[in-house]
Amino acid sequence: MGTLQLFKKISSAFIIIGLLQSCVSKKEMLYMQDLESFNNTEVTYNNHTLQVDDILKISVGALMPEAAIPYNSATAGSVVANTIDVIRLDGYLVSQNSTINFPVLGELSVKEKTTQDLENDIKKLLVDGGYLINPNVSVRLLNAKVTILGEVQRPGTFSFTENNISLLQALGLAGDLTINGSREDVVVLRRVNGMQTTKRINLTSANFLSGPYQMVKPNDVIVVNPNSAKLKTAGYVGNVSTILGITSIILTSILLFTR
Repeated sequence: MGTLQLFKKISSAFIIIGLLQSCVSKKEMLYMQDLESFNNTEVTYNNHTLQVDDILKISVGALMPEAAIPYNSATAGSVVANTIDVIRLDGYLVSQNSTINFPVLGELSVKEKTTQDLENDIKKLLVDGGYLINPNVSVRLLNAKVTILGEVQRPGTFSFTENNISLLQALGLAGDLTINGSREDVVVLRRVNGMQTTKRINLTSANFLSGPYQMVKPNDVIVVNPNSAKLKTAGYVGNVSTILGITSIILTSILLFTR
């Protein structure tokens, strides 16, 4: 067998190996392949537990609006506060001790409380202290965000104004997974009662639709790991293009010296 034919055969072998290693099966690519089994599944909405560094907008109303003025921030409802950034600067920042400093009422604990819990607490304090009669209290989180990293089209941190967005909606904010993203290995990092928790989600199954990770919580971090094909081509063993390049140089040198 001539050197040129040997070169062609070896090159063809490496190309075939490269194609096989870069293949991703249909089973690995399709989302929620058992979706029919979860038809008419009840949607479970999250009730966010307030966390350190949350920024809250708290509005207090009363039958006589003038009576509620001391309990509202200076720019609440002002024409000046016409952007979300300005409103955030004027919001109530949850301290590292899980407290906020509220006008007249002083320091209030928000530890392990939801926005609804805090609304009820403030309303009770205002009524029991004789400050207001039948007040309306509204608490809203201003800086809800989710961070999405790894094999997605646009990794980054994304803000949202809704009380709840789904895991799939969050991935949509990042432009969906790339062709190299593993649908079977999406990691969600979540803070629960001051503890960091982790959960691996398999998007090729619809099982996650019936659990607590159907919806994203503020401050969640989502990491999309690379799939097997990406991992193979990233390693020195699976880096076929590098091996093929080196082989080509060697065989070309042999051809030159054997002529």
